[in-house]
Amino acid sequence: MITKRIIPCLDVRDGRVVKGVNFQGLSDVSSPVDLGKFYSDNGADELVFYDITASVEGRGLFTHILQEVASQIFIPLTVGGGIHTLEDFDRVLKCGADKVSVNSGAIKNPNLVLEGAKKYGNQCVVLSVDVKRVDGKFMVFAKGGRENTGMEALSWIKRCEKMGAGEIVVNSIDTDGVKKGFDLEMLQAVCDIVSVPVIASGGAGCVEDFVTLFKTLPRVDAGLAASIFHFGEVDIPGLKKKLAENQIIVRR
Repeated sequence: MITKRIIPCLDVRDGRVVKGVNFQGLSDVSSPVDLGKFYSDNGADELVFYDITASVEGRGLFTHILQEVASQIFIPLTVGGGIHTLEDFDRVLKCGADKVSVNSGAIKNPNLVLEGAKKYGNQCVVLSVDVKRVDGKFMVFAKGGRENTGMEALSWIKRCEKMGAGEIVVNSIDTDGVKKGFDLEMLQAVCDIVSVPVIASGGAGCVEDFVTLFKTLPRVDAGLAASIFHFGEVDIPGLKKKLAENQIIVRR
């Protein structure tokens, strides 16, 4: 079994980490620099930094904050928010990102995935997909989960994998912040159609949710969460210990 990764996510708005439920009702949590350093020092395998209102506000990502975060951590950093061009890729990579996450920018211009993979390599391009059930179908949402694109999620994910996305982050809007467990049905559907790593996002509420995720869906490579880590409900060393006790391979 491949080593499983535990990834905290920093959703950043106006320079602060925020968190909500079902992508709504965002509340202030902490400084991204302080939180990023804490996670880097306390066993996180990677860190994700999303400037969650960059696309909605039609601006570039806050690079000065990103530079501060990157200077404080010693684990791989994935960055997203307001990524619409290859220049945006270049900008965040120069600020210290290891991988670039595309979402709304790829929806507007699917060739962004192709161009990014061609210039920087598949391993650098992460497709982040915000997915919600609409009339029983998995649909892609844009602009921080505010806008139904009308695109069916599975076909979109498969298309982007073919264009060079080296990793897929599946954000379930239905389970986001609810803390009732990962969206196993949605994740299974994605794992069935792609061969690149799949990262589960949305719904983690306790250590057992991660155990269930990796036991039920061994094809999932990583579990991503925010509030349960931010508010100390789950600590990463304890989570990894529990996973190891359940014969799930993790980095210690």
